[in-house]
Amino acid sequence: MKHIVLGVLAHVDAGKTTLSENLLYLGGAIRKMGRVDNKDAFLDNHALERERGITIFSKQAELTFPNTRVTLLDTPGHVDFSAEMERTLQVLDYAVLIISAADGVSGHTKTLWKLLNRYNVPVFIFVNKMDRQDSDKTALLESIKMEFGSSVVDFTEQNEQFYEEVATCNEELLERYLDGVRAGNEDIAKAVRKRELFPCFFGSALKSFGIEDLIDGIDTYTVNKEYGKDFSAIVYKISRDAQGSRLTHLKVTGGELCVKALIGEYGKINQIRIYSGERYETVEKVEAGGICAVTGLTDTRCGMMLGAVVDEILPYLEPVLTYRIILPREIDATQMLPKLHELEEEEPQLRISWNEELKEIHAELMGEVQTEIVKKLIFDRYGVNVEFGTGKIVYKETIADTVEGVGHFEPLRHYAEVHLMLEPLQRGMGLVFDTDCSEDILAKNWQRLILTHLEERTHRGVLTGSPITDMKITVKSGKAHLKHTEGGDFRQASYRAVRNGLMHATGVLLEPYYDFELTVPEENTGRAMTDIERMSGHMNPPVMQNGQAVITGYAPVSAMQDYMKELTAYTRGHGRLVTRIRGYEECHNPEEVIEQIGYDASSDIRNTADSVFCAHGAGFVVPWNEVRNYMHLPGIFDEVKEDVVPVNINRSRLTDSLDLALGTEEIDKIILDTSGANRKSTGNHWKRENNAGVTIVRASKPAPRKDRYILVDGYNVIFAWKELSELAADNIDGARGRF
Repeated sequence: MKHIVLGVLAHVDAGKTTLSENLLYLGGAIRKMGRVDNKDAFLDNHALERERGITIFSKQAELTFPNTRVTLLDTPGHVDFSAEMERTLQVLDYAVLIISAADGVSGHTKTLWKLLNRYNVPVFIFVNKMDRQDSDKTALLESIKMEFGSSVVDFTEQNEQFYEEVATCNEELLERYLDGVRAGNEDIAKAVRKRELFPCFFGSALKSFGIEDLIDGIDTYTVNKEYGKDFSAIVYKISRDAQGSRLTHLKVTGGELCVKALIGEYGKINQIRIYSGERYETVEKVEAGGICAVTGLTDTRCGMMLGAVVDEILPYLEPVLTYRIILPREIDATQMLPKLHELEEEEPQLRISWNEELKEIHAELMGEVQTEIVKKLIFDRYGVNVEFGTGKIVYKETIADTVEGVGHFEPLRHYAEVHLMLEPLQRGMGLVFDTDCSEDILAKNWQRLILTHLEERTHRGVLTGSPITDMKITVKSGKAHLKHTEGGDFRQASYRAVRNGLMHATGVLLEPYYDFELTVPEENTGRAMTDIERMSGHMNPPVMQNGQAVITGYAPVSAMQDYMKELTAYTRGHGRLVTRIRGYEECHNPEEVIEQIGYDASSDIRNTADSVFCAHGAGFVVPWNEVRNYMHLPGIFDEVKEDVVPVNINRSRLTDSLDLALGTEEIDKIILDTSGANRKSTGNHWKRENNAGVTIVRASKPAPRKDRYILVDGYNVIFAWKELSELAADNIDGARGRF
């Protein structure tokens, strides 16, 4: 029997929970169907869900169709909890997308479709609420095809037109159809798996008709996914049970997972649970394709890949509002912060942060409904009644040009230098980290460590202190010391290099935008278009439908978030606004925002762009705009020439900042110049080569020598000095560098 992981997705109030109850009942998971209004739905078992009548947390259930064992994952439908839904998409084999016949393809449904495409999930469409008298199947199917393409095919009537539409989704099927051969069930199943075909079913979950057709379609037109033999898994959720045990919810995507297995540095599997609603059973192992919750793992997080390395997919949906968490007077913020970080593990999009200057805790949330839920969760778990301040826009920053960032960290007995290249990327690409550095310059283990440090932190921009995004950061060069370099040195150098590059770059402030669909009475069209222009929005020409104007476009969240109240007032309740997150674009009023936030990048000591160098046995701080005069390696954009002094070398600190080695030719020249011998000079040039292989040539005529010098054989000193002698036993170059 094949096994699939099936998700159910929908816009809020589309009937998702009711359909799930039907699937559970017909799949043998429950004996009686629950109802949302009766507060007894099988999967909406949390008190908050039953109180509000909405799904807030993703749930798992096990059911069986005639030929298929199904792990059903129910997901939240409300926009405020769409991040929880998106995390579930990463582990789905197939999805059922519910469209309400009453609302058609809503804005949030379009977002769900885009996400399913992003995560490459095959889709079955179920048009619900077809028991309504005004439901027009033909018109609904046509509107769905208009939005999602001709690959959406009605599977309720499998006549000649059906087979013709199926054939058009694939060239091979079309050629066979033209030769008189219809597509078989296996052919259709393969097309569905490849997302070339999207079966569409019609029915009513409340009246329980059309459900069996959907189940038959899932049972017939799905196939097992192929997995590798080596163990791998993806974490999609973190939760805690009634006893407070930490649960890591994951899907095994390769090999098998067994009890007592060691999972890297994250711990040992103590227990494997297969949940179905609130109940669970323990098993000894889970094979590839299975969904389970395990105990014993620490420091796992949502989206993490375990075992075989697979690139993580950055989430598409992100919070656009940040709120200040207001604590009761008797609660100390520093004691509450670790508890909120524990909650952040389960809901990573909360992004709990601590503002050191204001001594405030902040959280990023999707909207007001989520703030109410989080407030209740905090009270239930920790007994603390918090309040939330007014939501503020979450800004981000990127750069407009390619720059080099240099970070140097060299207090006494520490050493690391990092050179990074920062390049702008397209909107929505996030941060990409890479290395393009020869192992002859910097060992591979140090390069990997730098990448680890780059990825572990939220890097702040220099315009407003907002997180950076949409850029590629590449390790281009670096240097370690044989004796004094520690892992933490490269952390400091890497952080400073990023910040240094940002200080040299042309910063770009980004803000979130909404895609909107604005419907107003025809007489209010001019007012609506004027408002959109005032909000710095972009719009398409209005479309007139039955005395109403439909205007689509996109606009800044900051300008549109309170527009619904204004719209209701001037249309007397006849206007409608549907929005969904578009992503981040350039801020429409950057100067105003930057001035309002008042961020001073040079004063942010926690995110400094300055570097630390060493001279005369003590470290000293070099401001970010002078680091290039002190750095020990050439710049990644510098052209090194052998007949000039590189511009990145500060001559006055050559002997303090660089390890210099003199050859026999230079030594002979010094002896010649200081001995007073009346012989013809070999020239007025001298050369020195630093440890990066850069040759520095001085061609100026030396001044007459008046001072007396003592020439010391450094090797005698090295072997006479205990510390240097011990170091020389391992590496003579290291001893020379220390001397």
